[in-house]
Amino acid sequence: MPIFQNQQRWGVLTVQQWDDSREWHMVEIHVLEELANRIAAAIQQSQLHSRVQDLNVVLEQRVQERTAQLEQAIAWEAMLKRITDRVRDSLDENQILEQAVKELATVLNMGSCNAALYNREQGTSTIYYEFVITMPTSQGHVAKMTDYPEIYNQLLQSQYFQFCSITPNPLRGHVAMLTCPIFDDGGVLGDLWLVNHAEHAFEEAEIRFVQQVATQCAIALRQAKLYQSSQAQVAKLEEINRLKDEFLSTVSHELRTPMTNLKMAIRMLGLAVQQQQQTWSKLNPTPTPMVLRIQEKIDHYLSILKQECDREIQLINDLLDLQRLENGAQGLQIEPLDPSTWLPQQVQSFDDRARERQQTLHLHIAPNLPSLHTDRANLEGIVAELLNNACKYTPPGEHITLQAQLLPRDRLQIQVTNSGATISPLEQQRIFDKFYRIPSNDPWKQGGTGLGLALVQQRIQRLGGKIHVSSDDRQTCFTLELGLQPPWSDRTDHPTTTITADLES
Repeated sequence: MPIFQNQQRWGVLTVQQWDDSREWHMVEIHVLEELANRIAAAIQQSQLHSRVQDLNVVLEQRVQERTAQLEQAIAWEAMLKRITDRVRDSLDENQILEQAVKELATVLNMGSCNAALYNREQGTSTIYYEFVITMPTSQGHVAKMTDYPEIYNQLLQSQYFQFCSITPNPLRGHVAMLTCPIFDDGGVLGDLWLVNHAEHAFEEAEIRFVQQVATQCAIALRQAKLYQSSQAQVAKLEEINRLKDEFLSTVSHELRTPMTNLKMAIRMLGLAVQQQQQTWSKLNPTPTPMVLRIQEKIDHYLSILKQECDREIQLINDLLDLQRLENGAQGLQIEPLDPSTWLPQQVQSFDDRARERQQTLHLHIAPNLPSLHTDRANLEGIVAELLNNACKYTPPGEHITLQAQLLPRDRLQIQVTNSGATISPLEQQRIFDKFYRIPSNDPWKQGGTGLGLALVQQRIQRLGGKIHVSSDDRQTCFTLELGLQPPWSDRTDHPTTTITADLES
C-alpha cells in the first residue's frame, strides 16, 4: 500500500502472507489504506515537530543574541552618559579623558585604550591618557607624524580606520587596532586608539560608539581650552583692576595733600589781596579806572583758582569714594530714619541755591511714612547728588520736585523731578557710567567730574535698592526705591552676629 505525503510517494506499507495462499478482501484493503494514511499523517507530524524544535533553537539563539546586543547597547549608553555628564559638569580635561579611555577599554573588552593629543606646530602626537588590561603600557609615547604618514594623513582629514600590524610590535606583537580622530570645527585635536588581539575585527556598532565618545572628548577639550582662556583673561583683568585701584589710591592720596595745601594757599592769597586792597583804599579813596580793572582781574583770577581747586578736590574725593564702594571697603552703619523729618532737612540746604537761580523747589511727602532703616551717610549722598544735578541742569523759571511715598511690600520710593531738561534715550543708557557727562546740557556752566551718578548707583546698590531714570516732554525724573529694612535682615539662615560682622568689615 503506498504512503503519500504532500501528494508525493514517501514509501510503501507491505503486508505478506508466508505459509499459505490468501485472497485479500476489500475490507482488508481499506483497513491497510487507512493505516497507510495514518502513518503518513504521523510522519508529517513528526517532521513538523522536528522543524518546530529547530525553529525554537534558532529563535532561542536569536533571542540570546538580541539580549546580548541590548545589554551591550545599555552598557554603551550608560558609559556615554557618564562621559557626557563629565563633559557637562567638569572642565578638567584630565578627568574626562582618563574616564573615557578607561570606560572604552572596560566596556568594549579591549586590551588597551589610549588618548593622544596633537601639537600641530611640532608635528607630534603624545599619548597622555591610557588604560591597559592585557597589553603593555605606552603612555607618554611621542610619535612624529611625518614618520607615519599612512596613519596621520587620514587622521588629520578626520577619518577613522582599523588595521592589523604586519610586523609584530616589540612589546605587543600582532594586534588589531582602531584609531578614531578627536576633532571639532576647529580641526583635529587628537585621537583615540583601541588595541586588541590580532583576530579581533571591530564591528560597525563599536566604531560608531567610539566616534560618539571621540565627539564628547572633543567637546571636553574645547571647553577646557575655553575655560583656561577665560580664566587667564579673568586673572589678567583682575590684575589690571588691582593695578588700577592701586594707581587711583596712590594718585588720589598723593594729590590730596598738595591740593589741600593749594587750597590753603589760595585762601591766604585771597586774604592778602583783600588786606592789600583795604590798604590801597585808605591811601587812595578814589582809585583810578586802571586800579579798578586790576582789582577786578585779581578777583576774577582768584575766583577761577578757587573753583578749579574745589573741582579737583571733589574729583579726588569722588574717586576715593568710588574705589571704596566698588571694593566693598566702606562699612554700613544702619540706623532708623524718619522720612517726614529727614527729607525736609535735605531739601532745605538747596533752598538758597534754587532761589538764586529762579528755580522753584517743591517737596511732597506722603503722610504717615514708616521709619527707614538704612545707612544715613550713603542715603544723604544719594539725595544730595540728585538735588545737585537737578539744580545744575534746570533752567531759570522751571520746577524741581522731590516726592516720597510708600510702595507695596514695604518699599520707599523717592523721586527727584526737574522740568525744562530732557535726556535722550541713548544718553539715558550711559548716564550712570563713570566720567560720562551729557554734552551741551549745562546751562549754568558749572562743569563736573562725571562721577556723581556713578557714585549714586554704587551707593544705592550697596544699600540694596535700585534707581532708574525717565525723561520725556521736557521733564526728567530719577526714581529711587529702597526697602524699609536692609535686604540682608530677611535672611533667617544668618545669625545677627554674622550680619554685624559683615557690616563692620
